[in-house]
Parts: sequence; structure tokens; C-alpha cells
Amino acid sequence: MEEHLTVGRVAELAGVSVRTLHHYDEIGLLKPSMRTGAGHRAYSADDVERLREVLAYRRLGFGLREIADLVDDPADAAAHLCRLRRLLMDQRDRTTAMVTAIDRELEARAMGIRTTPEEQLKVFGAQLYDTIGADYPATRRTEPRIATRIWDALGDARTVLNVGAGTGSYEPPDRDVTAVEPSAVMRAQRPPGAAPCVAAAAESLPFEDQSFDAAMAVSTVHHWPDPVAGLREMRRVARRVVVFTYDAADTGWRQRFWLTRDYLPEFAELLVGWPSLADLTGAIGGRAEPVLVPWDCADGFFEAHWRRPEAYLDEHVRRAVSVWTRVGPQAERRAVSTLRADLSSGRWAERNRDLVALDAAELGLRLLVA
Repeated sequence: MEEHLTVGRVAELAGVSVRTLHHYDEIGLLKPSMRTGAGHRAYSADDVERLREVLAYRRLGFGLREIADLVDDPADAAAHLCRLRRLLMDQRDRTTAMVTAIDRELEARAMGIRTTPEEQLKVFGAQLYDTIGADYPATRRTEPRIATRIWDALGDARTVLNVGAGTGSYEPPDRDVTAVEPSAVMRAQRPPGAAPCVAAAAESLPFEDQSFDAAMAVSTVHHWPDPVAGLREMRRVARRVVVFTYDAADTGWRQRFWLTRDYLPEFAELLVGWPSLADLTGAIGGRAEPVLVPWDCADGFFEAHWRRPEAYLDEHVRRAVSVWTRVGPQAERRAVSTLRADLSSGRWAERNRDLVALDAAELGLRLLVA
């Protein structure tokens, strides 16, 4: 017979009050599987697993009604854990961004510089993109060769929804585009005349079914708390879906890319729990096509400078790529310092001499088309 824990023991292990568990039972959020002979609540292993999810979402700031919807999702336990992990990673990114901003302010104050009230408040209202977004216009631009692939995949679509649109790169100029972007900093940097932009998240698009001929997403899916849900939403609101992303499960390209292989092994940790390419393509019912990175790529995404290593020494280049914020300042300092030394000594050139002959590299980037 399955062992059950008493309500007092569960409260002790979880660090909550018995009254809290009684409340969860009363509102239907967590009903214990059985009662003892004396009528006391008793919790099974499945009950405890559900409580773990409830408490994790609670500590992430979700309300009880939202939590009920999340834990009632019929996905298996591993899928729930992966979603929780992504949310926690996102929270860690925001915390890291705040710590970085505070460190910069402390440095400024040490030099006698006082930050403005606006700058001080932004520290605590910022999302990850609100921290890295200021450097986007300088280094993140449309790469024409990749844009051609994306626009060709849109086919004859006239109305296009750009999800996670950022500052507007890759938006086709000859279509009727509507943009979706949750970051206020990104929205503020969209150029004059850019497509109208709606403040919303990919997982909950405020549009009717099949509202657009096509939906596109470029270098953004890896920032979504629930990528599969976001892709399903894109499929719901559009007849065609085009997504530019990367294959997280393919370790081959990470070994070919000298930056992740030799200088930033922490990158691999960011991919733990990330949906497989099959999961992503399955969410839209499509296929995946490889996209090579040209050596002189105009868009400064993470892999873009594979034949121009000096670019990674530039603070502005790094600040426009979320990877550096996500791995943390210690890993970033070590990677940059080691790379600088290897470039100076000629060691990088010796280890990567074969790259000079390549015009483009296969580094795991994929175009998903449905």
C-alpha cells in the first residue's frame, strides 16, 4: 500500500503552515488523496509532487488561479519540471541583470557620478531585454542573406505577424506587418515608420484564430518561458509559420564553434531542459532547414563573429547578446580575458586556422517552416 504523509509532516518538509495546506484543499488546488481513520489529511507521492509545483510557481510570483491552470496541465512530470526550470532561469537572468546594473551604479558613485532617478528606477523595473536592449541598434541588424531565406519562406503572405519583434529587424518591407514585443525598451527603439507594435507575450497572442497569412519569429524563441506554447499560438493565429532559431540538442555545432568549445562551456548549461528541434517543429507541424552563418554576417547574434574573434572583446557586441548576461559576469570575464590572451599570443589563430578558408559555417541555426 502506498505510503502517505500526514499534513503536519508535509507542512514541515515544505516549509509552509498546516493552515496553508488546508486552504489549498478548500479551494481545490491540492486535495490530499486520502484521510486517516481520525479524519486527518494524508498526502501521497503524487500529491507531494503537485505541491512542489504549486510552491515553485508561488515563489515565482504567480497567483493561485494561474497556478491552478498550470498544474492542471496534462503534460507529464518532466515537461512540468522543464517549464519550471525555464521560468527560474528567466528569474535568475533578471536578478543577474539587476546585480550588474547595481554594480555599475556603485562604480559610478565611487567616481563621484550620481545616476539619474530614471536610471535608478529602471534597475528594478527591468526585464532581461530591457538590460541588453540598449545596444541592439548598434550591433543587431538585418542580415540580407538570412532575411532572404525568411522572406522567401513567407511565400505569398500579405499579412504577417512578427512575434518577439524587438527593434524590427527582418520585418519584410513589402508586407502588412503587425509586431508583438513584450519589452518596453525594445518597443521604444523601433524606428519611425516601423510596423505597429503590440505589447504582448508569445504564449498569449491577443488575436483571433487565423488572423494572419503568416507569423514569423526571429532569434527570440529561446527567450520565451514556454517555447512550445508560443509556437502553438503562432500556428493558431496564422496559416503559415516561419521561425529562425537554433538546434539546442545538436552538440556537434557547439564543438565546431570555438567560442562555446574553448572559452564558454557554460553555454551548454543554458540549453538544459530546452525543447528538442522535433518538439519545436512538431508544435507548428513543420520542418527544419539549416541556415549557414556567413563570415561577414551583419547581424551580431551570438554565433555571428565566428571568423572575427576580436568582435567578442567589444563590450557593445556582448551586451546585445543575451547569452553573456545569462552565463553571468564571472564566466564572461574569464572567457574574454582568455580569448584576448589567445589572440595576442597567436594561439587562437593556430587552433582555428581552417576557418580562414570558409565563407560560411554551419553552427546549428535552423529555419522552421510550416
